[in-house]
This record gives sequence, structure tokens and C-alpha cells, in this order.
Amino acid sequence: MFDFRDAADVGAWRIINDTVMGGVSSSRFEATEDGAAFTGEVSLDQGGGFVSMRSPEGTYDLSGGDGLRIWLRGSDKTFQLTAYTEPGGRVSYRAPFTPPSTADWDAVDVFFDDLTPFVRGRHVPDAPAFDPARIRAVGILLGDKQDGSFRLELQRMAVLGA
Repeated sequence: MFDFRDAADVGAWRIINDTVMGGVSSSRFEATEDGAAFTGEVSLDQGGGFVSMRSPEGTYDLSGGDGLRIWLRGSDKTFQLTAYTEPGGRVSYRAPFTPPSTADWDAVDVFFDDLTPFVRGRHVPDAPAFDPARIRAVGILLGDKQDGSFRLELQRMAVLGA
């Protein structure tokens, strides 16, 4: 689905931080020698507390898959895979993942059945069920009052079971 060893794939992603609502957290997503690095600082100051990165918006029919496998390394934080099924991404479907505590590249699987709907950080139990045939964008979010610096390195993201 995405190969972060390709600088063009990395450059197409965008950053969305808590600065959109007055926070002061910062992050960047940059190509490295063997993948890409999502790095920055999460601050709880001024009501903030999240950083995120998001794929280009498009049409990703992943109905043949069970989830996403992400090859990554680094960080002791718990991140969330996010998926959006509507243009503009009002509802985000999220599932947590924690990178293995190793310096080697490893894979983490995030299953579509584990995605929970949220709007602006609040769980929305009456949101439509997640539909992998209608994915418009995916991303990675770091929030949940996990302040401080972070570094998450990524190599690839692929569909599980497809």
C-alpha cells in the first residue's frame, strides 16, 4: 500500500498537529536512509496533546483485507492507526498499537475489526460501521496525554490477507 523507502511516498503524506486548535505540539515526517521517520514533541500546553500524519486522500478499497501490517521500529509510546472513510475525514476509525521495543525492524498488525470511531478525540458509538471498501485516507496519531519527544521509524504499510 505504501513504501516509505520511496521518498515520493513519504513526501505525499501530511502533518496535522494540535496547532489546528491552539496547541503547540510539533512533528515532521521525513525520508531517511532506509525508510522514514515520524518525529517531534507532544505538548499538553494550551489544551493540546496530539500529533498526526495522514496519507494522501484517495480511494483505497481494502475490502479483501483483514487489516494493515506496518513495518516499523523505535519509540516507547502507544500510537493509533487511523482510517477515514469520508472525504475530509470527520470520523476517524482508530486502533492502538505499540511498536516492539527493539532496534530491529519488526511488523505490527492492526486489524480492521479493532477500529473504533472517534470525532475530535471523542468516541462516537453511533457512527457508521467501518467499511474497508471505502477508505479515503489512513494515518498515525500520537495523543492520549503522552507528552514529550518521540521517534517512530517506518518502512512499509501493507494490507493483511489480501
